[in-house]
Amino acid sequence: VQLQASGGGLVQAGGPLRLSCAASGPTFSMYGMGWFRQPPGKEREFVAAISLNGGNAYYVDSGKGRFTISRDNSKNTVYLQMNNLKPEDTAVYYCAARKFQFTTYPNDYDYWGQGTLVTVSS
Repeated sequence: VQLQASGGGLVQAGGPLRLSCAASGPTFSMYGMGWFRQPPGKEREFVAAISLNGGNAYYVDSGKGRFTISRDNSKNTVYLQMNNLKPEDTAVYYCAARKFQFTTYPNDYDYWGQGTLVTVSS
């Protein structure tokens, strides 16, 4: 599985941004998908994850009520809608794929996208 993340950019605090992650291959629906981020000078951290069919999702506490993860298996794409962005959301965002079951631990994931930079100005 190859992953291509996009949609990052510069946004003012309080604004929205939608990230996309397009996957190659015919077995996208067999992968739990996650979004992670790495703020400047910090470790990579979990943001959100979604189950194979999109029926279950899980979020970092700071993202609850602001972020929504979704997927379209017909398009081999997972999305992260981010609203009410804050300067502390500034990071490189990565999508990742794990066979069958998502987790919140980056080391559990098998495939990673290249990352897309999100910068939130105050």
